[in-house]
Amino acid sequence: MRREKGFTLLELMVVMTIIATLMTIALPRYFNSLEASKETTLRQSLSAMREALDHFYGDTGRYPDSIEQLIEQRYLRNAPLDPITERKDQWVLIAPPDGVAGGVADIKSGASGRARDGSQFSEW
Repeated sequence: MRREKGFTLLELMVVMTIIATLMTIALPRYFNSLEASKETTLRQSLSAMREALDHFYGDTGRYPDSIEQLIEQRYLRNAPLDPITERKDQWVLIAPPDGVAGGVADIKSGASGRARDGSQFSEW
């Protein structure tokens, strides 16, 4: 009897089972690291914008009227993308207290949901 070249159905099934097992191990780790990187990016974006707000206040004695004013006066290069909502227009702008000039004293994420540590994105 002559043996044909190629793979048998059983060999293909074994290989597919091994690949499926490896995928069940790798994919959850990939998605966890993806979520962690989005959270880190959000924290860095909030920190950069809050630092720009503080610098603006320190230089002018008032808060900016908008995020665009920070960009126009080169405190920020551009409005960062919220990595959770994947939009630039979802930031929640917090007004300064009464008696303080300006329109934006703080900024928060407009994303709904919770971070991996259980905190709300909107509370950051």
